[in-house]
Amino acid sequence: MNILQAIVYGIVQGLTEFLPISSTAHLRLVPSVFGWTDPGSAFTAVIQLGTVLAVFLYFWKDISSAFIAWAKSLTGDKTSVEARTGWAVFYATIPIVVLGLALHKYIEGPFRSLWVIGASLIIMGVLMLVADKFAKHERKLEAVQPMDGVKIGLWQCLSLIPGMSRSGSTITGALVSGFDRAAAARLSFLMSVPAVTLAGIYEGVKEFKKISGDMLTPTLVATGVSFAVGYACIGWLISFLSKKGTTPFVAYRIIVGIVILSLCAAGKIDPVDHSEKTDVPSQTNTAS
Repeated sequence: MNILQAIVYGIVQGLTEFLPISSTAHLRLVPSVFGWTDPGSAFTAVIQLGTVLAVFLYFWKDISSAFIAWAKSLTGDKTSVEARTGWAVFYATIPIVVLGLALHKYIEGPFRSLWVIGASLIIMGVLMLVADKFAKHERKLEAVQPMDGVKIGLWQCLSLIPGMSRSGSTITGALVSGFDRAAAARLSFLMSVPAVTLAGIYEGVKEFKKISGDMLTPTLVATGVSFAVGYACIGWLISFLSKKGTTPFVAYRIIVGIVILSLCAAGKIDPVDHSEKTDVPSQTNTAS
C-alpha cells in the first residue's frame, strides 16, 4: 500500500464511519473497484481508532461527565442523566464484545464476501427506513435509561456483519426505542467509543506483524486522515439527521447494495475477500 492509497482509505473511513452506510463495506469495496490488494479486517479495525479519537474530542464533555458519573454511581447515585448514560453505554458494549469474540473467524472470513455486504446494505436500509418512518421520535437524550443500552447494544451486534453499519444499527435501535433523531445520533456516537476502541486495540495487538514494517506508515497515515475527516463529519451528521432523517442514506444504501450484487453476479468484481489467505504484500498493486 502506498501513501496515496492510505489517504484514500482514511478519507473513506472518516466519511463513512459515522454516516449510516457502513465504513467496513466501503473499505472492502474500494480495493475491489480499483484493483488494489485488500488490506483486510485488521487494518480496517485499527484505522477506526482515528474516528474514535474524533468522537473523544468532539464529545469530550459528554464522555468525561458520563464516565465520572458512572464511576461514582458504583457506590452512589445512579439516577443522574450522566450516570444513566454511562450505564447505557456500558450495557451496550457487552453484547458486541461477546459476539465479536465468538464470531471472529466469520467476521474476518465469510462475512467479508461482497455478496454478504451487498445484501446487508439493502437489509439495514429497509430497517432504517421503517424505524425512521414509524418510530415515535419523542424521547430526548435526557430520558435515557440503562436498559436502553441493552436494547441498542443488541442492535449494535448487527454491525459485526459488514454492510450492516455500526452507526446504522445503533441509530436504528435508538429510533426504535423512541428517541428523536438528534438523540439517536448522539447515543450512536457515544456507544461507538468502547466497542470500536476495543476492536482496534484487539486487532492491532493480534495482527501486529501485518500492520508493522512496510504497512506501519500507511496505517498511521490512514488513521490520521480518518480522524480529521471523521471529526469534520460529526456535527454535520447530527444536524442533517435532525432535518432530513435517514431517507437519503436509505436510498444510497439500497442503490449501492443493488450495484454490488449486480457486479458480483456479472463477474465484474470478485466477491471473495482474499486478504486473509495471503500475507499483505509490500509492493503496490496497480489498478486494473
